[in-house]
Amino acid sequence: MESREIPERNATFSRFGGAGTLIADYRWWSIQARPQQATLGALILLAHGPAQAFGDLPEGAHGELGRISRDIEAVVGRFGNQKINYMMLMMVDPHVHFHVLPRYDREVVFDGITFTDPGWPGLPDLGHAPEAEDAAARVAVELRGGWPAVEEA
Repeated sequence: MESREIPERNATFSRFGGAGTLIADYRWWSIQARPQQATLGALILLAHGPAQAFGDLPEGAHGELGRISRDIEAVVGRFGNQKINYMMLMMVDPHVHFHVLPRYDREVVFDGITFTDPGWPGLPDLGHAPEAEDAAARVAVELRGGWPAVEEA
């Protein structure tokens, strides 16, 4: 019988802020606010455990992505984005993860911070971020407050 415990955290979880940026934990994945908010509501969708290739994830991890993507799109959609890009790069941080980037065709102001999307409608600029140093923390509070309860499958 498969264990219900969340698999062990990996170094990529810590690299993206650990518990300080954590929005939600699922059985196989964590959602974290991306420390550098390239666009308003930017997230890291990170697989638990040691896998460094998408195909090496357990079957349950692949199956859970449907629920997670619906949750992401419902909560982040409150910011008024036009699209969401899911980017799996894993060049610097090797564990399986996506950069989840809501995309905007205009400036968006949240909590007094102006967010732009200079790459729109092309590739996102991952190095771009608003000037407010606490932007990610403020976005994380908003996202946590609106995230649906994660129930055990």
